[in-house]
Amino acid sequence: MADNKTENTLSSDATEVRAQKLKLLREQVGEVYPAHFHRTMTNAELIAKYENLEPDVETQDVVTVAGRVYSSRNSGMFMDIHDAGGKIQIFSHKDTTPEEARALLPMIDIGDIIGVTGIVRRTKRGELTINAQKIEMLTKSLLPMPEKWHGLSDIELRYRKRHLDIMTNEDSKLRFQQRSKILSGIRRFMENDGFMEVETPMLHSVYGGATAEPFKTHHNTLKLDMYLRIAPELFLKRTLVSGLTDKVFEINRNFRNEGVSTRHNPEFTMMECYWAYADYEDIMDLVERLFESLALSIHGTTEFPFGDKTMSFKGPFKRVPMPDAVKEATGIDFRAIKTDEEARAAAKAAGFAVEKDWTWGECLAFIFEEKVEQTLIQPSHVTHFPKDISPFAKEVPGEPRLVERFETYCNAWELGNAFSELNDPEEQRRRMVEQLEQAHARGEKEKQLDEEFLDAIDQGMPPAGGLGIGVDRLIMLLTNAPSIRDVILFPARRSKTD
Repeated sequence: MADNKTENTLSSDATEVRAQKLKLLREQVGEVYPAHFHRTMTNAELIAKYENLEPDVETQDVVTVAGRVYSSRNSGMFMDIHDAGGKIQIFSHKDTTPEEARALLPMIDIGDIIGVTGIVRRTKRGELTINAQKIEMLTKSLLPMPEKWHGLSDIELRYRKRHLDIMTNEDSKLRFQQRSKILSGIRRFMENDGFMEVETPMLHSVYGGATAEPFKTHHNTLKLDMYLRIAPELFLKRTLVSGLTDKVFEINRNFRNEGVSTRHNPEFTMMECYWAYADYEDIMDLVERLFESLALSIHGTTEFPFGDKTMSFKGPFKRVPMPDAVKEATGIDFRAIKTDEEARAAAKAAGFAVEKDWTWGECLAFIFEEKVEQTLIQPSHVTHFPKDISPFAKEVPGEPRLVERFETYCNAWELGNAFSELNDPEEQRRRMVEQLEQAHARGEKEKQLDEEFLDAIDQGMPPAGGLGIGVDRLIMLLTNAPSIRDVILFPARRSKTD
């Protein structure tokens, strides 16, 4: 075993030092990456078990723990090791630790993973500590860790090397632990509400369910071009047709070949659900109950910080029809406007640049996005969308230009989109054909009509409410994250050479 003079004979380059120590360990210790090691408890279990141990008290309990070395003091006499659940101090001294174990200390670097067996005590300063009786090298780290107290200052490097970000940044670690808790909370809430979880294909031969540019691939055996899912909607509706369940949901990864921003990633997570014999108002209630339960789960209260604001997920949320919101913000009463030409003229008169072929509904939606969306800071449901831009929702009774659709906004972000779903098979086909023609006119020549879905709708789908929630954005709010890349473990990024 190496002695305390070892470090004086090693290179000054940190990476080379580690490589040389690895070589010495292989020669003198043998296996440096053992296949078998069994700890008797995790650090979190140790901390919980000895929570009430008084300062300056030593037990007779022998435990075995393991973790990554985060700090080393007094030539390794004091080391802090971390596992996923917490930190434990390791004490190695000639009065308590055999020479064989202490001889390993010069070979241990920050970032190495070690196993320790020893006696549990609490120091006079209150630090839960193990007096080491045996130390084992479990993994020699060949690269230095970032400086613990500052972590990774380069934001792009944090996303590229997420393992280092989490290793050195407690906020990042907590955020991804909370993400897991939020996803579990969504699943538990939906199941407790009577929804059945299903899985639908991620490879589609015909893409649909949303308007977006897909990612394209090819299946060699089938000799078939296929597309990564942009939305699970049409498969979930077919499940509803089948009668398998009246309440269906899926937590799904979607892929859209579009821009990247603080709120957009090419692959993202949604929760989509359909509820037979319900409508969009039932879905509004569902959203409010879900959001409230998640806030309570993460924060213990329905109020929580986001940036310099305090958000409240306590229902009921504000509900406002889109025409009313636009009238309040601009004075333009779209309900009183009868034609597309009048809508474009009113928009231009108010200073909005609209396209010459835009419809009444497109003008209304554009002005909403320009003047209203940015004001929706607290959770709000915007209802009564134009039929022009909502081809799969049922009309509002007495207002044929509007449909029973809402979007949920918070912090000026769209979090959810919901309909009273269209289930008239003839109207469904007419609208899908019209949408297809518009796509072809935009140059999307590969887009096709989903005849299998239309065949299922011909069989008869019950009236239903449908909902899609952007899970990543919801997690951003609940974890106070400024960018979607902060809540996606390994976000899309440019190649290292770009």
